[in-house]
Amino acid sequence: MRFSLSRFPMLRLWWKRAWRFRSAGLGFSLAYGLVFALSATLFLTFLWWHTIGALEREVGQAVDADAHGLAERWMQGGLPSLQRAIQDRLDQDVEDQDLYLLITPGGKRLAGNMPAWPEAVQRADRFYTLKISRAGNTATAALHAYILPDGLQLLVGRDIRGRDILRRVLTETFLWSWLMVTALAVGGAWVVRGIFKRILSSIARTTTALATGDMRQRMPLVGNDVDLVAHSINRMLDRISRLMEGVKQVSNSIAHDLRTPITRARNRLEDAALHARTTEEMHEAIFRAVADLDHVTSVFDALMRIAQIEAGARRAAFETTDLIRPLHDIAELYEATAEEAGLQIALDLPPRLRFHGDSRLIQQAVANMIDNAIKFSPAGTTVTLRASVSGALVRISVTDEGPGMSEDDLMRASERFFRADQARNTPGAGLGLSLVQAVAQLHGGSLSLEPLQRGLRVVLSLPVEEPASA
Repeated sequence: MRFSLSRFPMLRLWWKRAWRFRSAGLGFSLAYGLVFALSATLFLTFLWWHTIGALEREVGQAVDADAHGLAERWMQGGLPSLQRAIQDRLDQDVEDQDLYLLITPGGKRLAGNMPAWPEAVQRADRFYTLKISRAGNTATAALHAYILPDGLQLLVGRDIRGRDILRRVLTETFLWSWLMVTALAVGGAWVVRGIFKRILSSIARTTTALATGDMRQRMPLVGNDVDLVAHSINRMLDRISRLMEGVKQVSNSIAHDLRTPITRARNRLEDAALHARTTEEMHEAIFRAVADLDHVTSVFDALMRIAQIEAGARRAAFETTDLIRPLHDIAELYEATAEEAGLQIALDLPPRLRFHGDSRLIQQAVANMIDNAIKFSPAGTTVTLRASVSGALVRISVTDEGPGMSEDDLMRASERFFRADQARNTPGAGLGLSLVQAVAQLHGGSLSLEPLQRGLRVVLSLPVEEPASA
C-alpha cells in the first residue's frame, strides 16, 4: 500500500510548516541536540542499571555468605549449634533486615523470625523476591532456600524495603537529570544553530558581494577553527583575482600588441590592391602580409602552449631521465644563430643530470632562455649554459653579458607580453619567459632572474627525484 500525506491532513499541515522553516543550521542543531540527548540517555540508563544491579548483587552475595556460614555451624555442632547461630544473628541485627527460617521436613518451625514458609518458594536453586508480612506490615524480601543433609530446610533472606526506596530515589534523580540534560541539549542546539547561521551568513554576504563584481571582499577571521575554511576560501579568492587580473592583462596586451601586425598586414594588402602596378609588387605585399599574420599565429600558438602547461596537461609525459643530452642538443641548435650574431655559446654541464619531468618542455624553456640571451648580447661576448644539482634542486642557468635589466623590469619580466624599453626594437612577443615560468610551476620549481655587474643570469630551478638506487 502506497503512503500518501493526503490521507493525513494534520500530518500534512505539520510537514508544510516544518518545510517552510527548514534550514541547514536548524537541521545541524537538531542533530546535535538529538545526539547529545541520546548520549545522555544511554549514559544515565547504564548508570541506573549498573547501580541497581550492584545493589542486587550485594544482597545476593550477603545471603549466600550468610547461608554458607550457617551451614558450617550446622556441620560443626549439629542442629543446636545452627539454632544458636540463627538466634545470634537475629540478636545482632540492629536494622531488622535479616530474615531466617529453619523447618523440619514436616514443616515444623525450629528457628528464625519468619512465621511460616512462603508458598511461592518451591526451589532451592534460585532467589525469590516476595511480598511478606512482618509485624503487621507488608515488606519486600529477597529469599533463598537451602536443603540441609538431614532434610532440614533453611530459608535465608533480607528485607529490601530500603533498597526499593533507594531505587525509587535513584530513578527520580536520573529522570530529573535526564530532563535537565535534555534542556541543556536544546539550549546548546539553539546556540550551535546561531553560530552555524552566523558562519553561513558571513559566507553568503561574501559570495553575494563577489557575485556583484566586488572581488575585494574576503571571509572575516573569527579566531577559531572556522578560520581554516575562511583561509581556504580567501586563498581561492586571491587566486581567482590574480587569474582574472591576468586574463584582463593578457586581453589588453593581445589587443595592443597584435593590433600593429594585423593593421600593418591590412594596410599592405589595401595599398597593394590600390597601387600595385606589377605582379611582383602584389606578391611582395602579400608575402609581407603573410609574415605579419604568421607572427600573430605564432603568438597564439605560444599562448596555447602556456595555457596547456599551466593546466597540467603535460604531466602524463613525466619520466625520470638524463637532461645532459637534451641540453647539448639545444646548445648545438643555437650555435649557428650565435655565430651569426658574433657570439659564442659556452657549456658547463656535469656528466649526468638525473631529473623527473618532461624533458621536451625543459628543452623549450632552455631554448627560450638562450634565445633571449642571444637577442640582447652584444657581439664578441659569450652566452653560458650551466647545469648543476644543489641539494634537492636541479639548477639550469643561462648567463649573458648584455645590458641587463632594471629592478622594475625584473619584477615584470615573466609577465605575458611584457617587453622592456631596450627590447622594443627586437623581434618577439614578450612570451618567452612566461613559458619558462609556466614550465617551472608545472614541475614545482621556480624561475629567478639575477642581475650581474655585466649582464643577466636566468635560473630555472626544478626539484629532482633521486634515483631508486641512491
